Amino acid sequence: MDKSSNESKDIFDVSNKNIKRFFNEIEKSSPKYRQSIPKLQQDYIDAWKTVINSAISLEQEYVIKIGCKTEVPESVLRTIRDITDISLQAYTQQNKISADTSKTPKQAFETFNQNTKSFATLNKEIMGYIMSVFEQKLNT
Repeated sequence: MDKSSNESKDIFDVSNKNIKRFFNEIEKSSPKYRQSIPKLQQDYIDAWKTVINSAISLEQEYVIKIGCKTEVPESVLRTIRDITDISLQAYTQQNKISADTSKTPKQAFETFNQNTKSFATLNKEIMGYIMSVFEQKLNT
């Protein structure tokens, strides 16, 4: 038997059923998405760590083979430390900005949802008032 013949033909029933189906699928895929982002970030960090460590090892091996000195003036060491400190500060600030930035849309969505519910309630009340006016006119 044809499945569509057993289903409601009411536009609101069909719409509600399909909206539920749509959001159920999105909600099912959401955890996979949330898990994939940190994994991708960790893979990115691991790749860069490998590239940098490999470059340093290769340079070190080359310098040892040609017999160069590896000691440098304190100013060079200080510059390396300063660059690392500045990079860490930038990373910390980036994380803070990202965290702060994510709060704003969350608050906006919460406000939007509250306003939508209020708007729907108001529309329902208006519709009830209009319907009562029509009922009074029909009864008179």
